[in-house]
Amino acid sequence: MSLAKYATNFEKTRGRLYPEKEAPYRTCFQRDRDRIIHSEAFRKLESKTQVFVYHEGSGLRTRLTHSLEVSQITKSICRMLSLDEDLGEAIALAHDLGHTPFGHAGEMALNECMKNYGGFDHNANSLKIVTFLEQRYPKFDGINLSWETLEGLIKHNGPINTSAPNVSEALIEFNKRFDLELDTYSGLEAQIASLADDIAYSNHDADDGLKTGLTRVSDIMQIDFFANHYIKVQSEYCGVDPSRLEAETVRRMINDMILDVAEASRKNLEKYKPKSVEEVRHMGTKLICFSDDMKLQMKELKEFLFHNMYRHYEINQMTSKGKRIVKDLFNLLFSENNILPPNWQKRIRQLDENSVSFEKQKAIVIADFIASLTDSTAINLHMKLFDPQVRI
Repeated sequence: MSLAKYATNFEKTRGRLYPEKEAPYRTCFQRDRDRIIHSEAFRKLESKTQVFVYHEGSGLRTRLTHSLEVSQITKSICRMLSLDEDLGEAIALAHDLGHTPFGHAGEMALNECMKNYGGFDHNANSLKIVTFLEQRYPKFDGINLSWETLEGLIKHNGPINTSAPNVSEALIEFNKRFDLELDTYSGLEAQIASLADDIAYSNHDADDGLKTGLTRVSDIMQIDFFANHYIKVQSEYCGVDPSRLEAETVRRMINDMILDVAEASRKNLEKYKPKSVEEVRHMGTKLICFSDDMKLQMKELKEFLFHNMYRHYEINQMTSKGKRIVKDLFNLLFSENNILPPNWQKRIRQLDENSVSFEKQKAIVIADFIASLTDSTAINLHMKLFDPQVRI
């Protein structure tokens, strides 16, 4: 497939922080995708919360399945707009690598623990993982992704204001070494990954809510977008099992959103007429978007999920427990570094204890360790450290 003139062209890549010979049978973006898939952080997403903490064996979404779903939607839209599918896929697969155990609840808890040390943000942590924390290659830390993939990973939600008080110091320091032009927009492939994330989690969280019984069809019928599709599906497949009707309804909602993004974005591209990816970056606005009508539909769906699912008392119970586990682990490990695994103890020993920033740097190591845990490893470690009846 020939790429549009405003697509990101792998032949014009800005390269990698550590120069490498390109692979003989893969583009640089295909190679990035493969490195992400083979990373330890990507495998851990299988056991990290999307919405439900106790998801093992349940068939509910995890961070891993969510990332795969985002990548499929991203690739579809990239194909429709003649953009680089491989770059879009790589960004989509990597976008949640930095998540903590217990989803956004775990991130909020870790951010509270780090409030005096610069805070914690999963997007910045995703970049840190692929540029430092993954240590599998003999010549460099991280997995040495291309400039374009790193740019999309950190800027898929828009430009970064480096003067903001909550911006990650690790991001600022890395940017000095490999300038990602943080004040500009990302390429179109990354902008697509951002909206694909919205499409995937909104629809699939609704699907999981119906599957678990936290949400009922009679409740979600107040959302016109769902109701219109459900009524049509019901009339087409009279007498079919309700679970199949629900799945078909969600499938059609996703399809409508994908088509809407493609059409609205085409109109934007025709309006602004970018001639290159560089013009896209300096356009001063996102070019990938929903139509105004779909924005309202998405807003209504998100508000419903927030009040009826994400704030459901059973979800609150799970996330409350997750927050306590994260905070307990942080406070204990911060005061007793000698109970960390040896490789993490080594990172703390390498810090300068006489430095004014020692406490902050130690807290960052503890946060990195906790963020690397899965739901189950965090729960088990908490039991081991806090339950006197559990043998170590």
